[in-house]
Amino acid sequence: MTRPEWAPEEIDISVPNAARMYDYSLGGFHNFAVDREMVERVVAMAPNARQIGLANRAFLGRAVRRLVADGVRQFLDVGSGIPTLASVHEVAQQIDPAARVMYVDIDPVAVAHGRAILAGHPNADVMLGDVRKPDDIVRHPEVSGLIDFTEPVAVLLIAVLHFVPDADDPGGIVRRFRAAVKPGSYIALSHGSPPPQREEDADAVSSVYQRTSTPLHLRSAAEIGGLLDGLEIVEPGVVPVTDWHPEPEDAGTEPRPEVLAVVGRKP
Repeated sequence: MTRPEWAPEEIDISVPNAARMYDYSLGGFHNFAVDREMVERVVAMAPNARQIGLANRAFLGRAVRRLVADGVRQFLDVGSGIPTLASVHEVAQQIDPAARVMYVDIDPVAVAHGRAILAGHPNADVMLGDVRKPDDIVRHPEVSGLIDFTEPVAVLLIAVLHFVPDADDPGGIVRRFRAAVKPGSYIALSHGSPPPQREEDADAVSSVYQRTSTPLHLRSAAEIGGLLDGLEIVEPGVVPVTDWHPEPEDAGTEPRPEVLAVVGRKP
């Protein structure tokens, strides 16, 4: 396998990764052959996999627009992947160019490309970080240099906590982010969930992800809602990503119960 010129030397290009698989699903090009092959395996088992990814991305855009409308001007996007294709800073800064965004991802490829994309941008940056270590993220000088935690912040955990096993306490991760932000801040997340009528498809997809560097851990709606314990849940609660404040252009979109969305506000 030939290493692309843009791939850092420390990256094992023989192991697929969720961030790069997601990039490929969205039509990006910051991915390896092994990532593309794994996506095609997923699509063969679940033909709607790409539509699920696009629906999740659309939810992210709607959530960011709504939070900016509610006065939020700072976003901490953890597990962001590669910041291309209608990313948070593009959406937020269309409304307010002064909005600030810090992207955080564990994948060096995502970070390396994020830095190239955001080079010279005064209000958006990216850093290497692990969602399982919230305190290290919020205390990092790159984060505190851009994000003011004395003002409201929206922490975005979009399609990332389903890569965190129960042993790493995803609820505790959210609680630590909640503790780090001031009242009036938000935590928004989307999370994979097994639709009861297609549970065998979910099991098949999960088995594919077990062969990547980022195994999948699907959770029920009740479990996902419980991750935001202590926050005021924004209406309509825990719903399929397609049902969270759909916009007129979303009319007729097929529901995507495979990924659920929920947003909470810190009182």
